[in-house]
Amino acid sequence: MAPGALLQQMSCVDRPSKKIKRSDTAELHSKESEDAAAVLPSHPLGVKPLGNAYTATENIKLRCGAFARLPDELLNHFLETLDGETLVRLGSTCKALYAFTRADDLWRSLFVESSPENFTWHATWRSTYLGIPEEHVSTISCKNLFSDVLYRPFQCANTPLEPFTSNIPQRNQILRLPDLTHEEFSTSYTDTPFILTSPVKEWPIYGQWTPETLLSKYPSVKFRAEAVDWPLETYMSYTSNNTDESPLYLFDRAFVEKTSITVGRDEPNSSYWSPDCFGDDLFHVLGSQRPDHRWMIMGPKRSGSTFHKDPNATSAWNAVLTGSKYWLMFPSRPGVEPPPGIILSEDQSEITSPLSIAEYLLTFHAEARRTPGCREGICYAGEVLHVPSGWFHLVLNLGDSLALTQNFVPRKRLGDVLSFLRDQSENISGFKDDVEDAFGLFTEKLRKKDPELLEEGLKELEKKAKKGRGKWEELTKPKEEEESGGGFSFGFGFGGDDDDAEIP
Repeated sequence: MAPGALLQQMSCVDRPSKKIKRSDTAELHSKESEDAAAVLPSHPLGVKPLGNAYTATENIKLRCGAFARLPDELLNHFLETLDGETLVRLGSTCKALYAFTRADDLWRSLFVESSPENFTWHATWRSTYLGIPEEHVSTISCKNLFSDVLYRPFQCANTPLEPFTSNIPQRNQILRLPDLTHEEFSTSYTDTPFILTSPVKEWPIYGQWTPETLLSKYPSVKFRAEAVDWPLETYMSYTSNNTDESPLYLFDRAFVEKTSITVGRDEPNSSYWSPDCFGDDLFHVLGSQRPDHRWMIMGPKRSGSTFHKDPNATSAWNAVLTGSKYWLMFPSRPGVEPPPGIILSEDQSEITSPLSIAEYLLTFHAEARRTPGCREGICYAGEVLHVPSGWFHLVLNLGDSLALTQNFVPRKRLGDVLSFLRDQSENISGFKDDVEDAFGLFTEKLRKKDPELLEEGLKELEKKAKKGRGKWEELTKPKEEEESGGGFSFGFGFGGDDDDAEIP
């Protein structure tokens, strides 16, 4: 159903279920969580956490017929299968179902599926989908309804996050430096997060690009914001007036082409360039076949990204043009546990974590802060942060923010990238569909450009494979077999014998 077309006949569309925000592990143990929770406003419908039902004299969910028998999580799963018209009709039957059918995540999914071309943002996904202006929205009190499924997203969307991003312990603080030379970076800092305070301020684009100036220049240009492509003026309307637990994060890989700017220190009329300390990006040898590597990032306060690693074992830099970002980072090495609350698949290709940044901070932040290896910091406007290859990181916008980021392959991390491209080909991302063998393509191009560097990288790749083999295999493998294969044999798809190679 298109937004605003509620009375049109609609067919029910089955949609895959999504994970429900659970509160089983959401006890607010730390003082920072207790302080944050103490200042929460009341839920707009009067919903309270489930625990309050134990001392209540009335629970209106018991009045919703057969639906009263369903646990809240299962009821929410069922509602996800309904279309917009059915949700509205069901919500008109009783107060409890009225509250459950107004959960905005239900309407967010419906709206994204409908993909309307022309619409006006009306403060919530439900109002926007149904075409209801904000001033015409009415609500009914649902006092005496107790549900963590409904209350937890509201709590996460309204909990002040400042207590979690301040008072960073000195041992955790990300190193701050004015700048580095390429030699200093290559020698000592390729596996270290750090913030540089000077390079970005040299860019012609700094001070010229803000959300407001972009809106004035490119109001009708569509940019990618997670699952939608919206004109910038629509996205800016959304960012200034929404109640989402996890606001849409604009993350556009084609911004250079869309804004017609030039990139590169040696290019005429260049708008920005990679900080000099990072040196040459080895993926540059791929030319037009290189994977996606640069993005414009924009988002309102509380937007950001939950724990992840950068693609293809690349390193990255993230430069803030306006606003500020809080970073929570952890190294990833064999034998080192992932961050608290994070579950990894055996090959570390899939990361499972709470559904929102606020959910993670409320539940795991105190423990994360005590975990060895934890690094925290705030990157302010005009500063750039280095993300080493393989590091887990969570990023939170402390205010409306605009940033540029770029992934790159430094010389010292070539072995990690070669290992990833060869041994985790199913997890490679960002390449065009016509690139079927990213490892072969990269080694071929690098061999033409710098054969000695490639040989160094292949030797490092062989060392990683040996570290991954069991001790018995190392002792019994004939020396002649190892020598005959050499480092070069790893470049031609014989990864089947190296399934136990060390994961970067």
